Amino acid sequence: MLYLKIIAIPCFVLSNHVVRPDAVPMDLNVHPEHLPYVLNSITKHNKTRCWGYENDCDIEHRYLDPVCPGPGTSWAPTKRDQIDAFYDQGDFGYVKLQREEITYMCEPINQDDSSLECTNHLKFCRGHNIMINFENILNKNHPIRYQMDVLTNGQIGGKCKFHKEKLDAQCDHLSPLQSWSPELRFFTTIDQYPGKCDLIITEPTVIMKIDATVNMYHHFCDFLNLYASQHVNSSGASMFSKNIHILVWESFAYESAFSETFQAFTMHPIWNLNTFRGQVVCFNDIILPLLPRMIFGLYYNTPLIDGCENSGLFKAFSQHVLHRLNIDQKPNDNGKIRITFLSRNTKYRNVLNENELITALNNHSQYEVKKVVYSGNILTFKEQIQITYNTDIFIGMHGAGLTHLLFLPEWAVLFELYNCEDEHCYKDLARLRGVKYITWRDINKFTMQDKGHHPDQGAHAKFTNYSFDKDEFISLVDEAAIHVKKYKHGYSPKLHDEF
Repeated sequence: MLYLKIIAIPCFVLSNHVVRPDAVPMDLNVHPEHLPYVLNSITKHNKTRCWGYENDCDIEHRYLDPVCPGPGTSWAPTKRDQIDAFYDQGDFGYVKLQREEITYMCEPINQDDSSLECTNHLKFCRGHNIMINFENILNKNHPIRYQMDVLTNGQIGGKCKFHKEKLDAQCDHLSPLQSWSPELRFFTTIDQYPGKCDLIITEPTVIMKIDATVNMYHHFCDFLNLYASQHVNSSGASMFSKNIHILVWESFAYESAFSETFQAFTMHPIWNLNTFRGQVVCFNDIILPLLPRMIFGLYYNTPLIDGCENSGLFKAFSQHVLHRLNIDQKPNDNGKIRITFLSRNTKYRNVLNENELITALNNHSQYEVKKVVYSGNILTFKEQIQITYNTDIFIGMHGAGLTHLLFLPEWAVLFELYNCEDEHCYKDLARLRGVKYITWRDINKFTMQDKGHHPDQGAHAKFTNYSFDKDEFISLVDEAAIHVKKYKHGYSPKLHDEF
């Protein structure tokens, strides 16, 4: 793990005189590849390495440029247009668009005033010296989750010049997980700050409205958007500080099999609405991050252009989480291709002949096969992604566990055995992450146990179990192995670990 104590000495040139202010200590714990980008973002110039959203960041200097090996599309008349469309939809171009939209909804007049800035449709906001009144929660006689009446008039506000008509015009995505409209529509000005606050929170606080915490696909949309929001919010050495608080906007105590992921973002316990029940709280700095169900959002509702892959944002997110959680790469001394077969411990979408398929893989000397059940009762989440990060070919049926593809190494292949008629879900996520994706092609070479029994919709491909033709299975794995052999040779685990 990289942990650097860096003494940054900014340098200002005034009338040919150099003024060196006192050294400012900064703790940086970032992935080695990210360090120059973080340090460069402190300065206003010299963008030889930049994330991609900075105003003076040229294409050749940005963190990663997507590739579009697929055919062109009517959406984009040229290959460059195709790449740019993908970049704006699911890469740091999306961050750049959000940063360009930020405008004051409540503007400070004096130095100690409050402020509130937001993007269009209130998808992302940040505030300074903001009051939130949690007294109304005392009157709630039921648990709070995905509700739009947590606050009422006057229960959130600040001392600033309020552009109410501007804010009201942006309250058009009024939905619990699409925007901050349900909360900010009640924003009002106050005469004095901090006024009658019971508590003042001095550290930055991120308020999150989160998706289903039991499902990795949905919950990691929260984490990805939290990481993207850190880029939207700021730059420099403080942008990834773990000295932040996270307040989950519901009254349930936060619990999830994936809760260890928050260790990549904060050093503090996770708060919920009951933490401040009945109190008026003043926050010196709040961030209202991008949300999981935004219209044209990341990654749940992304209208991804065809033919493109390899998002720098998704790669950086993966590296950031792996680094912060101390997940490392183990050298494979026997030279075999490491296959992880994800076995489902559920009622549906089980592979009825998975032992036959695994035995067939073990009969091939080039493969080292591990069958896993990714359950918190068996493996911690850190243990799970440690396995994933040391996998060359990841195999599994359609299901949330395939979200582990986010933590596969660069050369790896995701083999979604069958997509169960949900064609784009993990294929598009693999495109965003930049890993090879394959799935079953010949529908005559697998067998459904029955037609499937959806609780409301009758026959459904996701609600049954499957058997797969052994020879066709091995053929597809062999195809994946060719890709691994082609792209893995340039990687050095020893070099990686020495950073």
